[in-house]
Amino acid sequence: MPENSRHLAEGPRVGIRHYTPDDGAEFTARARESKDLHHPWLFPPTDAEAYASYAQRLIGDPTKAGFLVCERDTGALAGFVNINNIVEGGFLSGALGYGAFAHAAGRGLMSEGLALVVAHAFGPMGLHRLEINVQPGNAASIALARRGGFRLEGFSPDFLHIDGAWRDHERWALTVEMTRRRPPRR
Repeated sequence: MPENSRHLAEGPRVGIRHYTPDDGAEFTARARESKDLHHPWLFPPTDAEAYASYAQRLIGDPTKAGFLVCERDTGALAGFVNINNIVEGGFLSGALGYGAFAHAAGRGLMSEGLALVVAHAFGPMGLHRLEINVQPGNAASIALARRGGFRLEGFSPDFLHIDGAWRDHERWALTVEMTRRRPPRR
């Protein structure tokens, strides 16, 4: 953890940290403000009860790790990156889910936050592979996966149940070895 910071890791403009129960009011307000940005791809909790349940799963379940992306200058929540379905043993893998909040969208904050989460996952968490499953029409999410160095590995019809229906998804992945081969971002 950076010295004198509550962040697990920091970049020039954002830091990442775990969810807390105290984040509920800001998280749900940001989620409500971002409904148009998120729909039909994502449905983060928008009320206190839903947030409490959501955060508790990310805090208490060892197969999940949730990270809030926070602006360093103000501490405001810019978005979130969650690692779900963490498998240890010979797989050492997890599935990423993420979302930007409307006030932070298009500012590069999520690219920076995703890079911090990837470094944390491949470093202190000891994971080897991360996957992102994205609906083909979600151009912003696909662009974030590309900027993060993820490669397109396949297409899965009727993959995840979202908004009342089974949705097709593209599968994107990144491994520790891939991060070692790519040149540093400028």
